[in-house]
Amino acid sequence: MDIAQQIATGLEIKKHQVEATIQLLDQGDTVPFIARYRKEATGALDDIQLRQLAERLEYLRQLQQRRQSILKSIAQQGMLTEALKNAIDSCQHKTALEDLYLPYKAKRSTKAQSAIDAGLEALADALMADESVNPEYIAKSFLNGKKNIFNVEDALDGAEQILMQRLADDAKLLGLLRQWLNTNALLEVKAKRGKADQQSKFRDYFNYSQALNKVPAHRALAVFRGIKEGVLKLAILPPAHNLLYPQRLIEQQLDLSKRRTQDYWLRQLAEHAWQDKLQPQLQSDLSKALRERAEINSIDVFAKNLSDLLMAAPAGQKITLALDPGLRSGVKVAVLAANGELLAESVIYPHAPQKQWTNALASLKVLVEKYAVALISIGNGTGSRETEQLVKELQSHTSIAFTQVLVSEAGASVYSASQLASNEFPDVDVSIRGAISIGRRLQDPLAELVKIEPKAIGVGQYQHDVNQKALGLKLAAVVEDCVNKVGVNLNSASVQLLTQVAGINQSIAENIVNMRAQRGTFNNRQALLKVPRLGEKAYQQCAAFLRIDNAAQPLDNSAVHPESYHLVEKMAASVQASSAQLIGNQELLQQLNVEQLSNQYGRYTVVDTIAELAKPGRDPRPEFTTANFADDVTTINDLANDMQLEGVVTNVTNFGAFVDIGVHQDGLVHISQLANQFVKDPHSVVKTGQIVQVRVLEVDAQRKRIALSMK
Repeated sequence: MDIAQQIATGLEIKKHQVEATIQLLDQGDTVPFIARYRKEATGALDDIQLRQLAERLEYLRQLQQRRQSILKSIAQQGMLTEALKNAIDSCQHKTALEDLYLPYKAKRSTKAQSAIDAGLEALADALMADESVNPEYIAKSFLNGKKNIFNVEDALDGAEQILMQRLADDAKLLGLLRQWLNTNALLEVKAKRGKADQQSKFRDYFNYSQALNKVPAHRALAVFRGIKEGVLKLAILPPAHNLLYPQRLIEQQLDLSKRRTQDYWLRQLAEHAWQDKLQPQLQSDLSKALRERAEINSIDVFAKNLSDLLMAAPAGQKITLALDPGLRSGVKVAVLAANGELLAESVIYPHAPQKQWTNALASLKVLVEKYAVALISIGNGTGSRETEQLVKELQSHTSIAFTQVLVSEAGASVYSASQLASNEFPDVDVSIRGAISIGRRLQDPLAELVKIEPKAIGVGQYQHDVNQKALGLKLAAVVEDCVNKVGVNLNSASVQLLTQVAGINQSIAENIVNMRAQRGTFNNRQALLKVPRLGEKAYQQCAAFLRIDNAAQPLDNSAVHPESYHLVEKMAASVQASSAQLIGNQELLQQLNVEQLSNQYGRYTVVDTIAELAKPGRDPRPEFTTANFADDVTTINDLANDMQLEGVVTNVTNFGAFVDIGVHQDGLVHISQLANQFVKDPHSVVKTGQIVQVRVLEVDAQRKRIALSMK
């Protein structure tokens, strides 16, 4: 089966869709560009499908490279048979491929090799022969003091080592055992001796047992973290009712049905091979596979949460007063213009120990009235609820109507101490930079969060325990997809935002910003071709994702690709109008002959173009709304069972969702409490940033655990 067919089968799509996508990827087209502007070729595969296809393509190409390397190695050893080549060529998975390579792989000095060097391979062969032999009797012929084979036991031990190594290198046997264990084995976890401290965060795993194929990702990663910290140990074992099944499989491989004299010895060999060789080897393999599955799952969860966070509703271009709460260190204040520029900064000390409440109110009142503040953004860290009360009181001291919003601080401190923040605000204190970030992420979460390393945003589960390279690649893809779905204002976007646009790298983004600074704003998309290092290919990929306000060509402020401008002109001519008159004119758009246009340009292109003309530059993000935390609930001690509260989802995991209810400790809505019906995937019910109504089920103030329900 060729690569395209393998991918098509796995993703349940057509082979021609895969072939077209591979061709586009190989010629340098980006996923956002293909997803939006090459639907005719791909059959309208979306960005998620395209990412899956690209990942699978990379895996299969790496598999093919490894296959060729293995074939070359075995051929050089003069041991490549036609049957072995066919088996290697038909391998679909890296694990099975490595199993086939095991017998030919260079090994360190082993007991089996030492036994072979001592001349005991013939004894091993004799014991495996069809004819009956007495092991003790035949072993006498292989005694050799020069080779340290002094007695029958030495000879038989050496023969056993040789046969155990053969069994451990047997790809068919390994495959059978691995498949059976994957389906039937148990993961057994216990505390290491002397580590069973009941206050340990791993106490839930001191005597944990679960079917291997049913271990949730978060539990698997918790176990591996416990092992890394020296608290836990694991074993992967057959279930008690079928404990000897692996040995029976090995006995079948040894063909013990022939009733030979040596069968009693071979049966003992099967037991030793399982306990000393195959079980440890397979436990290591299966443990690694469990970790890889858990990491992939965890990375997917992080990616979904990050996408929800990046695609959160923007409050819009409004003058914003940003507050980064603190107690002893004070509340950092930054006033931002509608475009995010810093207008004013200060620090107030309303809380203990200074308790300058009145002065703080007066300072905020001056700023709110001087700049006609429309939004007040409050970081959700230490002192946030106390600062909320200050802002609530401020409302009664001014006639300016503003909206106050509690905003996640995650990653703000990382940004404030970064070189990027230093470049943006060289003369501003680090603490004020954090407040600026908190305010800007309310105005436009996407534009601000792209400046922060995604891993620092903290919406994953066990994000520091997973493969960091795989996590980085996945999150980078999420950021790229989100930025291109929304589109970017060419004349105001930062270097960081521009870098995420399809076809634009760091160097090109810097050149765009430099050209803006030197020559003024871009008046049309075509001017992009004057940017150093931005050639025809980069222009093709990026142009439609970059928007220009008040451009001479109205389509330059839409998602219509320049290559389709002539299509819009043809549409306009067909209804005796100009391209500009088509934009936003439902009456004219409804007069278009979609079928006739589709015959020439393709249905997907025509339908998407009409949709964009109907609402040019539409933002796919939801409308902005805010949560209302209960005024009388500010700490975990204020909570009571059955209390009804409003909150904001901060993190979605495989086992439920964490919700900020304004008490400095997120509560957990377990997956079983998300809805009245069965929920397989929490992401199908809630998403990060969503405002939800919850009921308090249970509070454990000592352990800082809050159980919530959405039922």
